[in-house]
Amino acid sequence: MRMPSSVFGVGRYLVAFTLVAGSLLLMSAPKKTGFTVHDKAYYADANVVNFVRPGFTITIVSAKIATDGTISVDYKLADPKGLPLDLTGVTTPGTVSVSFVAAYIPKGQTQYVAYTTRSQTSPITKATAIQAGADSGGTTQTVAVGEYIYTFKQKAVPPAGTYDPTATHRIGMYGSRNLTEFDLGTDRDSAFFDFVPAGGTPAPRDVIRTDSCNKCHDALVFHGGTRQGLELCIMCHTPQTVDPDTGNTVDMKVMAHKIHMGSSLPSVQAGKPYQIIGNAQNVSDWSTVVLPSDARRCQFCHESTTGAKQADAWIKNPNRDACGACHDNVNFATGLNHVNLPQVDDKQCTQCHIPKGELEFDASIMGAHAIPTQSETAPGINLDIAKVDNGVAGKAPTVTFTIRDNNKNAISMADMTGGSNRLALVMAGPTSDYGYTSFGSDVVTPGYVSENPVPTAKCSADGTCTYTFTHAIPAKATGTYSIGIEGRRGITLLAGTTQQQTSEYGAINKVVNFSVDGSPVQARRKVVDIAKCNGCHSSLSLHGENRNQIEMCVLCHNPSENDLAYKSVATVPADKTSPPQSVNFALMIHKIHTGEKMATDFGTTYTIVGFGGSHNDFTDVRYPAMGPTGAVADTAKCYMCHVNTSEANFPIGKNPVADTQGLLNPAPATTSACTACHQTRSALSHAVSQYDPKFGESCDVCHTTGAAFDVDQVHAGK
Repeated sequence: MRMPSSVFGVGRYLVAFTLVAGSLLLMSAPKKTGFTVHDKAYYADANVVNFVRPGFTITIVSAKIATDGTISVDYKLADPKGLPLDLTGVTTPGTVSVSFVAAYIPKGQTQYVAYTTRSQTSPITKATAIQAGADSGGTTQTVAVGEYIYTFKQKAVPPAGTYDPTATHRIGMYGSRNLTEFDLGTDRDSAFFDFVPAGGTPAPRDVIRTDSCNKCHDALVFHGGTRQGLELCIMCHTPQTVDPDTGNTVDMKVMAHKIHMGSSLPSVQAGKPYQIIGNAQNVSDWSTVVLPSDARRCQFCHESTTGAKQADAWIKNPNRDACGACHDNVNFATGLNHVNLPQVDDKQCTQCHIPKGELEFDASIMGAHAIPTQSETAPGINLDIAKVDNGVAGKAPTVTFTIRDNNKNAISMADMTGGSNRLALVMAGPTSDYGYTSFGSDVVTPGYVSENPVPTAKCSADGTCTYTFTHAIPAKATGTYSIGIEGRRGITLLAGTTQQQTSEYGAINKVVNFSVDGSPVQARRKVVDIAKCNGCHSSLSLHGENRNQIEMCVLCHNPSENDLAYKSVATVPADKTSPPQSVNFALMIHKIHTGEKMATDFGTTYTIVGFGGSHNDFTDVRYPAMGPTGAVADTAKCYMCHVNTSEANFPIGKNPVADTQGLLNPAPATTSACTACHQTRSALSHAVSQYDPKFGESCDVCHTTGAAFDVDQVHAGK
């Protein structure tokens, strides 16, 4: 699903300007329990909501398989408060459509095999493949309004062998309730039911749960939004299902690994795209996917915290299909890229690939997936700022800080000098809005930057150091200022072995606030949180392991900052001559996450020239949050990053953003932030029309929380 090109559509634009600003604030919808601000129903007329009772839940009561293989399932349909729903939509609003899948796990195996299948012939290759899917042609019996029994047309006849009533079986359901006639969109739900027909405790596949997927995807839905949750997906995405157009399996353990590896797949890097051709010959090309976290961090998806009973399968039971999905340049039959050792089955995988060996980067599973920048052998860097002296307007502050390793041993300044080692202090202010008083950072030890010698800090034996800035606080400064500290060290891993490699590791940033004029200390506003970032990025660290906390990032990524300093050594000729690119935090993050939609929807790009003149083009970023129909890149889900509904707390009155590559320079703060996603001339024109040089922006009149077109309402799903 694509976002509207602008939330300031023509119809809304005309309505908004025919209403008095004061009345707009009074039009906020009554708050309805059971719905969040992200649901359309939250903003609907109360009478409509009370009549329709939007929402949709599926509950499977029971399932059974008769001795002749006839499969039946008893299920209930209801709204979120339990009111039964009429399947036909006659006695309750909204027609309901449901589908059913039946599968089992053969004895001695770990994956489902679907009873419900179909034959699919490719118009490209003319090949025919059997694919798992939903049953069709079954019958429905009404028990009561809201409760039904569906009898499958397909009987429990395995593709090979005979029906085993002692095996674990799963019935999957997915469905939708169409409420579009009430302007309430379409509600969707899915359910599954595990059972053993002969009686006993089922042992379902339980490797990864949907909660792990939703850290990035927010709501894992596919195929028009009807299939929800991994527990349902693994019933059809089994080894038995193949895409006849490409010949690629859609077995979940293979497909998911390949999709998430995307552009890093050896086969893709060798020039072969990774594609799946689906319904109506729609091509899904995953060759440009860049995983937000490190692909070697397998436990980011395979996590036991969700309750998945087989979460450790990846480390205890390696197999050729799963491992070969990422390492797809390995030929297990010939031994190519497998230390010349053919592997004819999975029985001996655990002989070499034990869970964890003695050293990192060995053949063990943990060793093979070790991340150099997070090596367990690194002694660590722990920084803290104890106090700031002389932190007053017109003076150069002196900072007292500590630098120690994980064992609380002092790290000398000599150990932070040379090579890739670095320690730096950054000062910015005021916290009311950083920027336009740019007096840079002090690199405490040489390295990374510095054309001139830089004075070093004075440190005691216990790791306590003092440093006096060479930059003074501006003489007319008022309010609260901030100082942040960052540092990293180089490291040689497995020295003297054939696996020797160099890397680096960094410290967690610390930021301290202090008053420069005696007024109360006031921290900068909190808009996003690093925990939200790491929900998808796992461990976000940038600029060579130097910066990893939002409070540190915003010190430099302020309204006046751009990439001009690096353009003279740009690696791409056009980058040398292009105007400076703004790296203000709100503009930059919004544009980066809009990613590929910039080019497809708006015809624009976003490129930053970085350290060493590097060319950083974010036009191919594929934002993973999913819309209600299953399309990715739903950037309307502001809450994925923002905290405390800060997306509606507009930065009105903050410093304008210097944006020499934009259509408006400088751009008012709110205009810059919002049009970084809504990158159309009409959206920008609307925003500019709501700005006055004397009184500033009026975005809050229509778009703040509770207003007629508040941000959450415009971005609400369904």
